[in-house]
Order: sequence, then C-alpha cells, then structure tokens
Amino acid sequence: MSVNAYEDILLGSLANFLALSAKIGGDVAAQADLVKQAFDVQFAFVRTAADSAAPATADLQNLLKPTSDQISAIQSYREKHRTSPFFNHLSAISESIPALGWVCVAPTPGPYVKEMNDAGQFYTNRVLKDWKEKDSKHVEWARAWVQTLTELQAFIKQHHTTGLVWAGKNKATAGGAGAPPPPPPCGLPPPPPVMPMADLNGSATKAVAAPAAKPPTFVRDGKKWLIEYQKGNTGLLVEDAEMNNVVYMFRCENSTLQIKGKINSVVMDSCKKCSLVFDSLVASAEFVNCQSVQMQVLGKVPTISIDKTDGCQMYLSADSLAVEIVSSKSSEMNVMIPKGTNGDYTEQPIPEQFKTLIKGQSLNTTCVESLG
Repeated sequence: MSVNAYEDILLGSLANFLALSAKIGGDVAAQADLVKQAFDVQFAFVRTAADSAAPATADLQNLLKPTSDQISAIQSYREKHRTSPFFNHLSAISESIPALGWVCVAPTPGPYVKEMNDAGQFYTNRVLKDWKEKDSKHVEWARAWVQTLTELQAFIKQHHTTGLVWAGKNKATAGGAGAPPPPPPCGLPPPPPVMPMADLNGSATKAVAAPAAKPPTFVRDGKKWLIEYQKGNTGLLVEDAEMNNVVYMFRCENSTLQIKGKINSVVMDSCKKCSLVFDSLVASAEFVNCQSVQMQVLGKVPTISIDKTDGCQMYLSADSLAVEIVSSKSSEMNVMIPKGTNGDYTEQPIPEQFKTLIKGQSLNTTCVESLG
C-alpha cells in the first residue's frame, strides 16, 4: 500500500538521516527536527489521500498548508543562520526540501523530486569535500539525505506515477462525470517560500503573501564577510582581509565588489548583473544560481566553480592561466585570456554541447565546438 511504503521511508532512510543529524548536533540537528516535522505532516496528507476523494480547492489548500509551512520554516532557518559553520549542510536541505511539493505536481512528480535532489547535491558535494578527511559522520549524513529523496522518488514512481492518487478517484468516474484532472503544478520560489495553490481549472492563487524586500547588508562576522541584497551599488569594497577569510555575496543586483589582498575564497550566490574584482585567492571563486555576472582576477586563483549560472565572463591575469574551471548546468560562459601586455584579451567560450559515443561497456564524451 502507498501509506505503508511512505512509512518505510520514514522508518528507514529518513530515520538514519535524523540520527546522523543528532550526532552532528547544533544547527544541523535543529534543522533536521524541522525536516522530521515536514515528513510527518506529509505522511498525514498521504494517509488522507489514501482514504478520501479529491477535495474541493479550499479544502486542498488547507490540507497542503502544513507542508508548505514546514518547507518555509526549513528554508527560513538557513536564511537566519548564514554564519553557521554548517551552512553547506543547511543549504543542502534548504535547496532540496521543495521536493515535498510533489503532491501538487502532475504529470511528472517523480522527475520533479529528482530535480530538487540534484539542486541540493551542489551543497552535499561540498559537505563531502569539506568533511571527508575530518569526520565521516558528515559524509554519511550527506549520503543519507540524498538516499532519502531517492527513495521518495522511487515511492512516487511506484504509487503516484502521474500525480497524487486519491482514493475516491474511481467514484468520480462512476457517476458519468469525467475523472478529475491531476493536481496542477505548484512552485516553491526561493526563501521565504510561497506555495501557490491552484484550483482544478488551473487558476492559481498564493496561499501566502510575497515577502517584503530585505535591507542590504555588508558585515564581517569573524572570518566571513556577508554582502547581501545590495542593489545598484558599484562601490562595494573588502579590504584589510586575511588569508583565511571568506566572502559570501548573496542576492545582489547591478553591483560591483572589489576585494583587496589575498583571501581564502569568494562565493557569488543568486546574483544578477554583478561584477567581482579580486587580487588573489587561496582556494576558489564560486558562482551559483547567478545571471549575467563577470569576474576579474588581478593575481592568482586556483579554481573557478560555476553551477546553474547563465552568463559568466571571466577575465584572467597572466598569473592565473593555470586555473581550473569546473562548470555544471550553466551557459554563456566565456574566458578572457590576456594577449600581450597592452590589455587586450582573447575570448574563449566554455563548451556547452557534448557528444557521447558508446565504446564497449564505457562512454566516450567529447565537447562539440561551435562553428558560429
């Protein structure tokens, strides 16, 4: 039965995730408590669906509200704890917890869960990278969460392939009326989330009002510099920083940040039309969920990481030509390579198209160069 299969997830992979979260403690354990509540309220919803006919729109919104509220609480927890030493852990859950919105996705709820799982794996991979040599509990934690969502996807594929199944569906068709259409999609925008509900005719209304714009911040908290919600500010400057410092730029628009001196790393997250200029980095420059951004390195940078970004222009220095650029799910990426000493650059696009051939029991993948 569908209910028993969902309960197997709660008692299996989710229970393992919660146990590991408790061992890690701190913010990880606190956020995991919210995750447990989210799965519990969804379990109650699944049981209701197994015993009931599809409800009216207003009743459906009321039934979905507890899940929506828990998703909101989980994502808000990440937003309120940006200085946490476990920020990557919190982000992994925050980015992927919208998977619980599968109950109002049709006709492909399973692939939707996979998409959310993939979104969170950018951060679970960072947890694996940062902790694999320090504490194996964190490695097990990351894998347990990915496994939980993987099992949720398998559950949906088996029991709710094209959308949530209500027990009374057949009764609706017996009276001569057409079968009710599957629940329409409902999105979960970035935090604080808003879960749009929709009636059976497809018109949508928001269950929660849109959040007010947040004030810009520019603060230093120990080793981390937090620069958030800046708009139209072209004079952002980080100076007197140390080599172990990290700069985190979040949800900024039409702004320019300059970093003087050598620091550990810089992350640009969910920014639009922003520029970054820095001297040198010990580790990496990272761009996540960005649009139309550019960076310039004046000294050295070992690694540039680009994930889910559309439009990234990278101006390199003569000292940074040994850089390693890692990209995924991104487009319009160009590397500007210095040419001579007169300030000219040669523009080289990073490939976005690939060709894969089967060679025996393995794959051979090569990039496809643009002829345009």
